[in-house]
Amino acid sequence: MISADLTIVLPEILLAIYAMVALVGAVYTGKDGLAGLLTWVTSLIFVLLAAWIGLAEGGTQTAFNGMYNDDAFSRFAKVTILLSAAAVLVMGQDYMARRNILRFEYPLLVALAVVGMMVMVSAGDLMALYMGLELQSLALYVVASLRRDSVRSTEAGMKYFVLGALSSGLLLYGSSLVYGFAGTTNFAGIIQAVGEGHTPLGLLFGLVFIVSGLAFKVSAVPFHMWTPDVYEGAPTPITAFFATAPKMAAMGLFARVVHDAFGGVVGDWQQIVALLSLLSMYLGAVAAIGQRDIKRLMAYSSIAHMGFALMGLAAGTAFGVQAMLIYMAIYVTMNVGTFAFILSMEKDGMPVSKIDALNMYAKREPGKALAMLILLFSLAGVPPLVGFFGKFYVLRAAYDAGLAWLAVAGVIASVIGAFYYLRIVYFMYFGEDQDGLDKNRSPVLSVFLMGSAAAMLFGVINLFGVETLAQVAAAALVN
Repeated sequence: MISADLTIVLPEILLAIYAMVALVGAVYTGKDGLAGLLTWVTSLIFVLLAAWIGLAEGGTQTAFNGMYNDDAFSRFAKVTILLSAAAVLVMGQDYMARRNILRFEYPLLVALAVVGMMVMVSAGDLMALYMGLELQSLALYVVASLRRDSVRSTEAGMKYFVLGALSSGLLLYGSSLVYGFAGTTNFAGIIQAVGEGHTPLGLLFGLVFIVSGLAFKVSAVPFHMWTPDVYEGAPTPITAFFATAPKMAAMGLFARVVHDAFGGVVGDWQQIVALLSLLSMYLGAVAAIGQRDIKRLMAYSSIAHMGFALMGLAAGTAFGVQAMLIYMAIYVTMNVGTFAFILSMEKDGMPVSKIDALNMYAKREPGKALAMLILLFSLAGVPPLVGFFGKFYVLRAAYDAGLAWLAVAGVIASVIGAFYYLRIVYFMYFGEDQDGLDKNRSPVLSVFLMGSAAAMLFGVINLFGVETLAQVAAAALVN
């Protein structure tokens, strides 16, 4: 029944209606004067929706003849997406307002992007998948180039748009091949057409093109080329958004496609995903070593981290999906804190992104330097911080699935990657003493920085229950 279907997708409908009504209202009233209020309201709505979805009764439901799934997996991903989007909006408001780039469109475009992400992680059909993906992408193309008077921001948006269009073309071509050979766009129908063992060559080609399109969205090598330029060129709050919610959504969609549509032929896609994982870990680890801009460094860091998350997915097991979900939840939390610190980096009121500016930062701001040290160590996977457990889970998943070579390669890549995180720590504690950054007075940024660092420190006790929630989510996806 249509009414039952609409009830299942009610959170997405309400968020979309809010975004459209607020957009019309802002256009016809105060325009940018409402930007601050809309940012707070949008953040509050994200938190309320996360609570609603998170506290909803368990079980699995489908809507629109299997096109949309509401299960523990989608709920886990949606709560992570909504909370990270709310955090980034609140963190970045003051930064954007002081630089006169806080437009009323910004929180509403983020809201529409989040609607697309929620559809992505619930997709049960290639049509729903593409609809959610494009809704997210079109909104992100605009926010990437929101700083209209900046050449670099405009360039970032243009690069993201052109390469995003290419990835969409790959995805659509793959989807058309899959539809041609399977006779359906529904994941349940595709998994039946694929069968156990023998996969028609056309379906295999379709799978490869779909995986290529999805690899672009998670910044996996060799589809990573947009990431450093977009991270560097976009305003820092928008870079923080790119580094959190969309990554969770893309990894959730990736897992949904390979397990729901091609779960019967793990051997056909396992080596592809394992190769993407290997290349991403090593390029991210090596290329970041030469970076002096902290935003570009975080771009290469995100490429490496997506490599580790893909390692969990490459396992092709329920435990692999659980490991990937745990890793992504930890990664998003670390990034929120790290970008709160980056947002606070200013000199004479102007944003600074060169890591040399952090020389002897610990002497002037010991508390914040310690919090950043904890986050950097956690990003590097240093025990006993929570980031270590994220890497441990995906390494164990790969090893248990017979991918010992990938697990060993992951350990080596992690050691290489630790260098550029430790270099920032070196600058903060042992660099040359010089006129440093301004003291940051934003209590909001301090709360997110300290809160994220505390989570990395005290989460080792039981990972705040994320492990159990991820296990239930993975079991819902991989039956």
